[in-house]
Amino acid sequence: MSIPKELNNGILIFIGIGLYFLTMELLGLSDVFLLRILNIFIVIYFLNKTIKSNYNEGKTEYLENLISGTLTALIGVALSVAGLLTYISMKGGDAYLAKLSQNFLFGGGTPSVNEYCIGLFFEGIASSIIITFTLMQYWKDRPVKHF
Repeated sequence: MSIPKELNNGILIFIGIGLYFLTMELLGLSDVFLLRILNIFIVIYFLNKTIKSNYNEGKTEYLENLISGTLTALIGVALSVAGLLTYISMKGGDAYLAKLSQNFLFGGGTPSVNEYCIGLFFEGIASSIIITFTLMQYWKDRPVKHF
């Protein structure tokens, strides 16, 4: 039994983002804002992989691929935020979050761990949907062939 590509690529998004941020943390670069936003390339890669796989299987319907890409992104976002919540809790909760959120989402406030994760969840959903629509525009006029 094989795992659906949406779940597989969503898990790979989670693993990729997790490894990326853990590496930044180990290198002492987790406070560099520009490096934080580069995780978008991990999301783009695996969303594109899902949609490309659909095209290789002959699934070229716009709505079907849009749903597939969005589902992949939502799985990746949900797992990533859950992983971040767990990581923040293990590192000291609010004390660790105060250091983490200085240059990020909540510039002037001091969010709780839950507020921070909810904010990232909605930001992740919004950016993932934008990426999915952008990739769909790229793929919608591609001729059907094996890539």
